[in-house]
Amino acid sequence: MTLRQDPGNGAPGAQANPIEREHYGAQTLAVEPGGVDVIPLSSRHGTARQLLWTWTSPNLEFATIAVGILGVLFFGLTFWQCFAAIVLGTVLGSVTHAILSSWGPDSGMCQMVLSRTGFGFFGNALPAGINAAVAGIGWFAVNSISGALALHALLTALPTSLCLVIVVAAMLLVAFIGHNLVHAFERYALPLLGVVFVVGAVIVFSKSHPGQAALSGGPPPLGGFLLMTGAAFGYACGWNPYASDYTRYLRPGTGRAAGTNAGLGILVSCVLLETAGAAMVSAVGKSAALDPGVYTSVMPSVLAKLTLLCIALGAIAANALNIYSGAMSFLSLGFSLPTHRARAIVAVVFGVAGLVLALAGLGNAGANYESFLLVISYWIGPWLGVVLMDRYLRRGSDITGLLTDRTFRNWAGPIAMGVGMVLSIWLFSNQQKYTGLVPTAHPKAGDLTFEVGFVIAAVLYAVLVKVLPARIGSDTAAPAEAATHG
Repeated sequence: MTLRQDPGNGAPGAQANPIEREHYGAQTLAVEPGGVDVIPLSSRHGTARQLLWTWTSPNLEFATIAVGILGVLFFGLTFWQCFAAIVLGTVLGSVTHAILSSWGPDSGMCQMVLSRTGFGFFGNALPAGINAAVAGIGWFAVNSISGALALHALLTALPTSLCLVIVVAAMLLVAFIGHNLVHAFERYALPLLGVVFVVGAVIVFSKSHPGQAALSGGPPPLGGFLLMTGAAFGYACGWNPYASDYTRYLRPGTGRAAGTNAGLGILVSCVLLETAGAAMVSAVGKSAALDPGVYTSVMPSVLAKLTLLCIALGAIAANALNIYSGAMSFLSLGFSLPTHRARAIVAVVFGVAGLVLALAGLGNAGANYESFLLVISYWIGPWLGVVLMDRYLRRGSDITGLLTDRTFRNWAGPIAMGVGMVLSIWLFSNQQKYTGLVPTAHPKAGDLTFEVGFVIAAVLYAVLVKVLPARIGSDTAAPAEAATHG
């Protein structure tokens, strides 16, 4: 798949691009203008290496630790079973993230705009709309709660609700200013977050008992293993729909390096902290819980307080990305907003909605988090199936015109994704509120929803594009390389 490059300053229509017009470039504290505009070549900056810290810092937080806690505390796994599931799920999510991140530099476009080739301009509302709600509100609420709980554990005199408002205000400030500040925040937060979390993890490991038998009450080992793999994958691939949002300002030709750094950032940070979460359960025994205060209880007082501070800081690092990309996904729906600060305004609106949801979920954080992690992968699996199959089928084709053409239709994508979601959830979902046909009949099957959804959507899309070829306009078929995928 190839894209023609926007020549930047001096090209027809270049001055209509607010990023070009306001000379945004590498300015860190200037509010990023525009919305989902293509990034002109004259505004490209940065290095592929920055993706390493951009995707390491946001995972150095308690929400990541909590993933590992789930496997041992709720899914009935031993430490080593949980570790294997963490590695498998995280590797899968990191590889797909690396692939998607590599598309940004050559296209100059955000991830949900690139998704249009597989879904059409209006059909792309299915994944973009879900991601806007999940990223800008759902993930924002989850991480806001973990940050608020950590801040409350550090400053017990402050009510939890006030702690939530404080961390949300910081998150919104970074996301409102935009792309360059997001990258800078992740970079300067990394040294403190990295040192504190690595030292804390070492202490947790030293006090754990990896050979301890599995806790009673969990599902059978195979079912628990698949549930944990799904949770780890769901957490890692939860970043996938954001991938090229943070690589589109890089210069063309840097995609492979950017993807490698992005994938490594997620892989290393998630495996380290999720494994520490699993180890913590055996270290604290019956008092184990999805609570930052419990995690830090095994540490010396000074380190425990530093860790709580860093958990709150890590939540800000994560949610700066969540709210930024949630706004980008919303704008990729194609709404024409009258302000050149559309992205910034939408980020604030989503942040307020996420705050309301977080306030409602403070009282039952553990159960809500478990369900959210698994459900998050239910839609991403089918979306990935369509996007990656579309990319494979379009290899060598020029897709530049399709990405912004409002008449472009490709109904094979939304149909394949919808069918993939419905069938995989109906057959394989393993949740408290709904259990699919397969795990009901065979409890050891665990939860295979994301794997099955991915395969169904990918295969169905490859078939449907032959039956329902992509079209431009009401009657005219798209060029052969776009409609038949070459």
